[in-house]
Amino acid sequence: MSDATPILHMLSPQKHMSPFDVNMAADAGYKVIVPYINVTLEEVTALTQDAIFSRPPDFGKRTGLFIGGKDAILALDMLEAAKKALVPPFELSTFADPAGSFTTAAAMVACVERVLRTKFNRGWKDTRIAVFGATGVVGFAASIITALEGAKVKLVAHRGVDRVIKSAAVSKERFGVDLEPAPGETAEQKAAIISDAEVIFAAAAAGVQVISAHDKALAKDLMVVADVNAVPPAGVEGMDLFMDGAPLPGCNALGVGPLAIGDIKYKTESGLFKQMINSDKAVHFDFRDAFAFARTLTT
Repeated sequence: MSDATPILHMLSPQKHMSPFDVNMAADAGYKVIVPYINVTLEEVTALTQDAIFSRPPDFGKRTGLFIGGKDAILALDMLEAAKKALVPPFELSTFADPAGSFTTAAAMVACVERVLRTKFNRGWKDTRIAVFGATGVVGFAASIITALEGAKVKLVAHRGVDRVIKSAAVSKERFGVDLEPAPGETAEQKAAIISDAEVIFAAAAAGVQVISAHDKALAKDLMVVADVNAVPPAGVEGMDLFMDGAPLPGCNALGVGPLAIGDIKYKTESGLFKQMINSDKAVHFDFRDAFAFARTLTT
């Protein structure tokens, strides 16, 4: 491994780079961290090539590029643009984790997978999943991860089904998965979705409750509910922050709470940063790679 100084260039299409991600990168071992804000997709190629051509080829393995923001598709497009800008042997490592949501989604799926395996002797194949907050980055990534594992995934729409139809179309085009848009605006629609679900992902915005005590009582086949919301009120009524496969009050399902997920999320993001620093070649990470790593922490 090269003894070159580990340098991380952090790109955000927004006006701020997340302090969370900066801290994570520093604690993982990056010695020089430079944030770039208001970055457009068209600027990624030039920034990437400035980073690779300014160091000897052997230093590329110690040069990283992180992509933040809050837009999953834009982050993936920027990641692809950075990879296409590489000119071997001049390379660097890349990692997309907009709003920390790719690693959060990976952690949520891995935690629920562990509960399914240890408590129900089940995997993802043909498991019926309802995703609340499906248009957010966490819901988007979790939907694709589980669909790639063979699950049957519904994207629940709260304010018009058009947005989840678009998400399903993008997911099919990019990843070849079939996700089912499901209108959930009325009480009747929501009840039908919950009654059919075996797993629920509550990935709505912080402080928004999407599953009430009444909703839980409708769930006859529900095995596991996961909630990433640590801001009161809980996304799932009765969910404890630290719950990790414990019985969820008011139903027969087991709960996975936000701090149990957060522990694996933290270790996943940190672990991927460390892999970037310590790898003997350039590596490239998106939510699929994050899930592969999170799995190693939950088996």
